[in-house]
Amino acid sequence: MKKLPINLSVSLLALPRAAKRVVVLTVDLSLCILTVWLAYYLRLGEFIGFTGQSEWAPGIVWAAATSIILALPIFILSGLYRAIFRYSGWPALLAVAKAISFYGLLYTAIFTVIGIAGIPRTIGIIQPILLLLLVGASRTFARVWLSDQYQSILKQASRPKVLIYGAGSTGRQLATAMTNNPKMQVAGFLDDDDRLHGHVLNGQPIYDPDDLANLVKPLNVSDVLLAMPGLSRNRRNEILIQIRSAHVAVRTVPSVTDLAQGKVSVSTLRELDIDDLLCREPVVPNHILLAKNIASKVVMVTGAGGSIGGELCRQILALAPAKLLMIEQSEFGLYAIHQELQEKLGKSEIVLVPLLASVQDNKRIREIIFTWHPETIYHAAAYKHVPLVEHNPAEGIKNNVLGTLCTAQSAIECGVSDFVLISTDKAVRPTNIMGASKRLAEMVLQALAATGPRTKFSMVRFGNVLDSSGSVVPKFRQQIRDGGPLTLTHPEITRYFMTIPEAAQLVIQAGAMAKGGDVFILDMGQPVKIMDLARRMIELSGLTLKDDQNPDGDMEIEITGLRPGEKLYEELLIDDNPIATIHPRIMRAREQFIAWPTLEGELNSLESALNVNDVGVIRLLMGKLVSGYTPSDEIVDWVYLEQEAEARLIGLGH
Repeated sequence: MKKLPINLSVSLLALPRAAKRVVVLTVDLSLCILTVWLAYYLRLGEFIGFTGQSEWAPGIVWAAATSIILALPIFILSGLYRAIFRYSGWPALLAVAKAISFYGLLYTAIFTVIGIAGIPRTIGIIQPILLLLLVGASRTFARVWLSDQYQSILKQASRPKVLIYGAGSTGRQLATAMTNNPKMQVAGFLDDDDRLHGHVLNGQPIYDPDDLANLVKPLNVSDVLLAMPGLSRNRRNEILIQIRSAHVAVRTVPSVTDLAQGKVSVSTLRELDIDDLLCREPVVPNHILLAKNIASKVVMVTGAGGSIGGELCRQILALAPAKLLMIEQSEFGLYAIHQELQEKLGKSEIVLVPLLASVQDNKRIREIIFTWHPETIYHAAAYKHVPLVEHNPAEGIKNNVLGTLCTAQSAIECGVSDFVLISTDKAVRPTNIMGASKRLAEMVLQALAATGPRTKFSMVRFGNVLDSSGSVVPKFRQQIRDGGPLTLTHPEITRYFMTIPEAAQLVIQAGAMAKGGDVFILDMGQPVKIMDLARRMIELSGLTLKDDQNPDGDMEIEITGLRPGEKLYEELLIDDNPIATIHPRIMRAREQFIAWPTLEGELNSLESALNVNDVGVIRLLMGKLVSGYTPSDEIVDWVYLEQEAEARLIGLGH
């Protein structure tokens, strides 16, 4: 390992205390000689050498030797070499003055009062005065210089050391941007090119990535910064696996787009998101499909303040609609997305319309649609958190089913061209109210589509999106910040994951392919075991997993048990017969549904039960309407509720 040169102050501060005292004693010895030489110059008006033919040469040697013999013992006995110079102040200077005063009395007595042949008597007065000034100045200089350097070294030592992975242009820009950064200090580069190993770039050594585990402790490395934005996802995964074994945190530079705009700086570094570990390459979007239902049109998004709704708004804005209607019942959610998009607009003529409304408010939704005449609606408004909806089934169904019905019927009445429902994999053979309500919402649109309206209805079904509100990734990230433990409901729980931007792009493209009543399935790739995801997040934060094999680890994973309505595995298809589309990541499913005349009557009964919050009847009706709905409650409780609900249904004449 090649060591970098270090400055003098660092060398001095790194010396043992005894060595530091020898250095100071040597300085004082030199000052004794220097002040004698200067005293001769001040007395005679010319510089006298310690050797040579001058008549004064023998005397100057004796004067210097006497100064050393007197001064050093006095200084030692006075404790001048026990002081810590970087902390010395007035007390230390007073000690110097006392020691030199005593020295001056002796020196003056010898050379001025008694007198020595060949040595001017005034040397005995001038030299002690000069020695006092120079020794005092040396202590003051040492205090200022070493104190500043010491604080600087302490700050340097406290800064996390980082290695930049990638010695290309991006890595060089990042290293330059970090030169005076108070938060991080570059300790070198890592690069895959073995021709660069052992060389120095911008004063920093370039190391072999295979040596990372051996570099962490000697260099005190806490983070690795990925500065290779053009890498394929597979290669990035290989690098991350390599870094995980070294137990250092990982951060990455911005996207290639940001880099093209010159945005390489420390502030643009971000934590490594777990979406960087998805083992697949994103497919380049079909721009014809993206623009088809959006460009120069009036587009409406419900649930615009949510994770998916907000991302849909961002993607739609980039596709230049004429107007973007943002429907949201949360004031803060609507404010946040409106402010964000307003800043992005610049001088664009796109009209943003923020509208506070609930999709359950039939009058308000109808008023909005008939006032603004949207041509495309993306319906993302939903209650989606499984445990909460399980505890509030009536509200969940009202919002997810009746809210969808309200918006869809208003769209038909106004002649909206396209209506796209954002659905979920939890709608397949659901074990919870949330999933069952989303499947019933799909069935509502399928049934309405079969009546032959002008509006083309379609549904897009996909799994979890990373970093959505309430999802596992931000929860794990916060638990890591809080020091753990990470909480997991079951060690075998498995989920599909997709990034929010990719999901939103695929939703837009799927909706553009709709013919009416289509249920689209997004290719989510391979399912991810949440236990593996938790381990990766711990390791990529530079920590170690605490378990039976490693009891001294940093963070443990705690199993809390499955929540109400939670499944171990999610599915995307009810029947395994998907149909391919022109997009490699979008499939079309064949799903059975109930014809609208029959379904409408069932929905009326369901609404009556919802209005009185009769949970037993609600769950019984959901079980009859949604094929495959099997509540996860204990069977005894379900049988009891079913018996009670049957009796009430008979009483209602159903």
